[in-house]
Amino acid sequence: MTALEQITALQDRMGQSIIGQKDVIERLVIGLLANGNLLIEGLPGLAKTRAVKAMATNLEADFSRIQFTPDLLPSDVTGTEVYHQGPEGSQFRFEQGPIFANIVLADEINRAPAKVQAALLEAMEERQVTVSGTTHKMPPLFIVMATQNPIEQEGTYPLPEAQMDRFLMHVQVLYPPVEDEVEVIRLVRGEEQAASSGDATTPPDAIPQQAVFDARAEIGRIHVSDAMDRYMADLVQASRTPAALSEDLARWIEIGASPRGSLALDKCARAHAWLKQRDYVDPADVRAIVHDVFRHRIALSFEAQGEGKTTDDVVDEIVSLVALP
Repeated sequence: MTALEQITALQDRMGQSIIGQKDVIERLVIGLLANGNLLIEGLPGLAKTRAVKAMATNLEADFSRIQFTPDLLPSDVTGTEVYHQGPEGSQFRFEQGPIFANIVLADEINRAPAKVQAALLEAMEERQVTVSGTTHKMPPLFIVMATQNPIEQEGTYPLPEAQMDRFLMHVQVLYPPVEDEVEVIRLVRGEEQAASSGDATTPPDAIPQQAVFDARAEIGRIHVSDAMDRYMADLVQASRTPAALSEDLARWIEIGASPRGSLALDKCARAHAWLKQRDYVDPADVRAIVHDVFRHRIALSFEAQGEGKTTDDVVDEIVSLVALP
């Protein structure tokens, strides 16, 4: 099987256990292919954790889940030096923390204090962890998928803008349509019946990691024209100089997207084009992922919040005003 066929099979398998969240599944796969970390936000019970687990189950990868809580310590995430005493003598040995896995689920990341959140920064950005002056490399396939709950903000620690910017995309999970919710009920009922009767089917072989690396190599060869480069840069620049486009945008935007936004647009647009079986990027690819890329990188003014505007509303306005290539 080709890399595209294997990644498509991964999407299909995830879709069998996650009903009504096709766009979310696609964003998770794009994040995997673009080698970036994702922030997944949604109300309780919308299968955020299940979606990440479905990817890890169907991919030949080590999976680790970290439940963030107020009493968590940085060493609980990264690992620590442990004193060992044996017949050959005494020594300190590094015991790896749960961050050392291929797919890391940071569940409810805003439940832990800033020092624990910061423990993820080096791993996410540099793909390494430094403990007691020694650097430990992460595995070649490494992605952090963090979830957070938009409600119940008491006792939480909102992520600072600098750390939010390190996530490739901010994916929102919404309620499924009623027809899909009926299918969810039937799916879970069927899983419970199969588990109780012992009739669970043998899962197919997991998709090998090499398929991801092959896909990334092919995505690296996707053609991006000069006009598309300028279009992506214009979108980012529009968020920084909103007054040049409209008075409303000037009132709504407090801080625009960073250069990481431009890089994320390029990576995600190429991954999207590859999934659509094209060897070039067109404006549809950029528009398909621009909300996920900008959602956490544009800070709204108090005036925008007072008018009930969301970041997606502002991104819609930017997209409508920036000229197509």
